[in-house]
Amino acid sequence: MPEALPDLFHADGVLFDLDGVLTPTAEVHMRAWKVVFDDVFERWGITPPYTDADYYDYVDGKKRYDGVASLLHSRNVEVPWGEVDDEPEAETICGIGNRKNAAFAISLRGEGIAPYPGSLALVEALHAAGVPLGVVSSSKNAEEVLGAAGIRSFFSIVVDGVVAEREGLASKPAADMFAAGAVALGVEPARAVAVEDATSGAASAAAAGIAIVIGVDRGTGADALRTAGATVVVDDLAVLLNDTRDNTRTDTRDNTSETA
Repeated sequence: MPEALPDLFHADGVLFDLDGVLTPTAEVHMRAWKVVFDDVFERWGITPPYTDADYYDYVDGKKRYDGVASLLHSRNVEVPWGEVDDEPEAETICGIGNRKNAAFAISLRGEGIAPYPGSLALVEALHAAGVPLGVVSSSKNAEEVLGAAGIRSFFSIVVDGVVAEREGLASKPAADMFAAGAVALGVEPARAVAVEDATSGAASAAAAGIAIVIGVDRGTGADALRTAGATVVVDDLAVLLNDTRDNTRTDTRDNTSETA
């Protein structure tokens, strides 16, 4: 039996992760991390070698420096944390993270980015229906990516790595970022929806009390997403349109009828 899909058009608000959910920047991040970690592992003699599985297990969805620390800890490697303004050449957690960010920025500005077609279609339909939308991303590049993809105007709030650092929000999988996103969007978590492609993000949304956590399987694995807290898993957000744009619905948010 097909999995029952939630009706996002009656949610009080929808909070989207960015990389891997709205835009394929997760692939750009993965390539940038691999360049940096392959170099670090080779120069420091760290084994076993870095793999894509390491990205999903230790880096994906987390704030940049937390991802570096988590991965190195998995290899029993400890280095100084450093400072956020460390040069990319610095052999610190922050230096390695900044090295990766430099590689990501070069790739993004050189190649550009476009949203996933299915994700764009869903966002456009939800925005047209008046559903409040926000972005909750661990990336400090979220605003630049949203602008480059031409979709920033759809979202009334963005809680990203810059906001997290400024406000002292703990990295996903802690509840902090999605809890802050719900507050910023002005919605109760129990009447909100979160959309995530990372296990750390699904866990964060579930911990924040988000009622419906949609996992987008771009390679993480449906079982892993469900274990982390996803209540439903899809492989393309277009399936969540569910033909609702052609139906007249009663909107429980304001008890008026509208065509979504």
